[in-house]
Amino acid sequence: MLYFSRFKMILIWVAVAITVILAAPNLFSASTLAQLPSWVPKRQMTLGLDLQGGSHILLEMNQNDLIKDRLETTRDEIRTLLRDAKIGYTGLAGTGRTLQVRITDPAQLDAAKKALKSLTDPVAAGLFTGGSIQEMTLDDSEPGLLKFNVTDAGIKYRTSTALTQSIEVVERRVNELGTTEPIVQRQGDDRILVQVPGLQDPQRLKEILGQTAKLTFQMVDQSMPVQDALNGRPPAGSSVLYSQDDPPVPYLIENRVIVSGENLVDAQATYNSQNNEPVVSFRFDSKGAARFGQATAQNVGKLFAIILDNQVISAPQIREPILGGTGQISGNFTAQSANDLAVLLRAGALPATLTVIEERTVGPGLGQDSIHAGKVAGIIGSVLVVAFMFVAYGFLGFLANIALAVHVAMIVGLLSLLGATLTLPGIAGIVLTIGMAVDSNVLIYERIREERRNGRSVIQAIDTGFSKALATIVDSNVTSLIATVVLFYLGTGPVKGFAITYAIGILTTVFTAFTFTRMLVSIWLRRARPKEMPRAPVTFVPPGTKIPFMGIRRWTFTLSSALSILSVVLFMTVGINYGIDFKGGSLIEVQAKSGNADIADIRGRLSELNIGEVQVQQFGAPNDVLIRVGTQDGGENAEQTVIDKVRGELQDNYDFRRVEVVGPTVSGELAKQGTIAMLIALLGILVYVWFRFEWQFAVGAIIATVHDVVMTIGFFVITGLEFNQSSLAAILTIIGYSLNDTIVVYDRVREDLRKYKRMPLPQLLNNAINETLSRTTLTSVTTILALLALVLFGGEVIRSFTMAMLFGVIFGTYSSIFIAAPLLILFKLRPQASADEEKPVNGSKAVAT
Repeated sequence: MLYFSRFKMILIWVAVAITVILAAPNLFSASTLAQLPSWVPKRQMTLGLDLQGGSHILLEMNQNDLIKDRLETTRDEIRTLLRDAKIGYTGLAGTGRTLQVRITDPAQLDAAKKALKSLTDPVAAGLFTGGSIQEMTLDDSEPGLLKFNVTDAGIKYRTSTALTQSIEVVERRVNELGTTEPIVQRQGDDRILVQVPGLQDPQRLKEILGQTAKLTFQMVDQSMPVQDALNGRPPAGSSVLYSQDDPPVPYLIENRVIVSGENLVDAQATYNSQNNEPVVSFRFDSKGAARFGQATAQNVGKLFAIILDNQVISAPQIREPILGGTGQISGNFTAQSANDLAVLLRAGALPATLTVIEERTVGPGLGQDSIHAGKVAGIIGSVLVVAFMFVAYGFLGFLANIALAVHVAMIVGLLSLLGATLTLPGIAGIVLTIGMAVDSNVLIYERIREERRNGRSVIQAIDTGFSKALATIVDSNVTSLIATVVLFYLGTGPVKGFAITYAIGILTTVFTAFTFTRMLVSIWLRRARPKEMPRAPVTFVPPGTKIPFMGIRRWTFTLSSALSILSVVLFMTVGINYGIDFKGGSLIEVQAKSGNADIADIRGRLSELNIGEVQVQQFGAPNDVLIRVGTQDGGENAEQTVIDKVRGELQDNYDFRRVEVVGPTVSGELAKQGTIAMLIALLGILVYVWFRFEWQFAVGAIIATVHDVVMTIGFFVITGLEFNQSSLAAILTIIGYSLNDTIVVYDRVREDLRKYKRMPLPQLLNNAINETLSRTTLTSVTTILALLALVLFGGEVIRSFTMAMLFGVIFGTYSSIFIAAPLLILFKLRPQASADEEKPVNGSKAVAT
């Protein structure tokens, strides 16, 4: 197993070299890479929005708008079709999803059905449904009354087509802002995800995305004063609309649309040559120019209104026919508002209103701080782990550190090759895998030491150590991978970035620890021909340790049961500090522009805004403040109003570094996804462990893992740390880590069961735990060192994640020894030996086969 052919060694070194080359561009700036030859790889990791700044906005389409528009269109069609057929009708009206009309002459009822048959004809919708659908159904059960109902399939079809159109409109709007590499993509049946990296003005983006931008040109109804219409009833065919002025001015507008924004081919922000005020110049297509020219020629001297989303921008007088197909929109514009209107008109109108239901915005300053914190934590964590491995294993630790460097290069290289996004939790994932990557090396080295103590030669010990450790390495990493895959599919945003990084780290660990390290050891054996294993400067767990762990199992069971019950009671009474991910609301991080932040002043100013529950606390440095605002009763739009109010109150004195808004719709979905994620992860691990071991092992592993999850939740309750999506990622990672540790112990138990047929189970478990104790201790220490670096230097944003991980690693190690192993006695893993379990056995190797 230690033999490597020349060809195989060349392949391994080539693989390492390729990953190093792919990772190297991340060490240089973009300007430096641009000066290198074209054949040199230049692809770098894509930084997430939390590292480079930018906005993540989730928009939801309002289906009620689509239903309303569909009913209005159908009403016009019914009116036109019945008039063309010269059929009398009355009571044409719609409510909810139903439109009804009464035919005045019963003798014309069949003719009316025939005239309106086109409304219920199937629509070819193969692209969306694979066939045809019926948008509307006819109900004629009541004599003389025809009811048209919009079907569920029709709504789904309209939503799908409208969403496709909306994505095109949103893409055009975002691209018009001049942003680099924006992401606009469909999410589900009625949502659009927009991610814009490096955006300096997220508020402007929200305003542009939130406007429907339906532009119409309509005549002003001058048949009666608008005040009379407000006091009484507007004339038939007219409505009262208000201007965008403050206070708004009412206008009586004819419902008939002369021409709409659909006929625009261009719109540009310019300046009025007479007064130098910002205006928007527009140009119609040929059809729109003809209709606009005809309407203005017929209404010289009258007022016509330019209306955007049911608000009157301006209502100038037609002094002469406008025949050129061009014109200007004037109003109280600034240069930016005129440019934004031009952007909206060029991009086109949205078919329905889009509501912001989730927003996560990070300023570029905070992104740079996060990168710096991640680098510092990564360097310190790496140095601690490298130093510890050298102290624990001497020269073999030096070889493991080389493999560790290759491991990090492979992660970075693969992330660059795949174009994956590196987030702040992703950096934490890299640092964490640095601590956990040495686990496989520790497993191998400890097994080699054990085989050497059992009398094997150096070469035999090394060869046996690698071969026997392989199954354990695979089992322990597969359980971690299951939890990570679940996290990837059910996580969002930065959490998904952590899952990608962590999964790649798990996969590369097997290569670097087993294949690459084995090759380095084989090279050392051939050249040095050692007579003895290299000595380590420090021995952390002396050989032959015999701690009677099973002797105190009743005490540990009692302690864990009490702590678990306490955690559940505290969770149900005190409650956990849910973040906005799970309970909705707004989170705003601000930084004082000069001096320290005045928390009392901020709290006082925000309490006057009438925005409900507000929490203000210091966050990291004295000039940083974290503001939490509870969920608003008015829904998603009310959540956005809160941000506007807070920004207006504080923006003169504070920089807005981070804004997160999660509406009630998304928060409920995230809570549901989190619960499902944990259940699926536990089920997947249960199935795998059951497949690889006996049922007692599987159930014991799950109980121990649930114990760790319950303890971690209790930790959140007691400390008051915010429980958010990152915290959920921590729990799922703890599940994987805890199972990793438990599997190592169980693997040794299974091996000893085959070796010692009649050894009492408690003694066998003591032997197995003591034999793996050095591995358990060293792996925990390396992981804890990496996590300590993250806790102390990784920054406030991921502190709850790293502290939960640190707690989980400690308790995961505890549960593997004091919970998972003793449960095998409870489940009578070896019933034939149950009568002799408590009897001492002379020598741990008695009755060996």
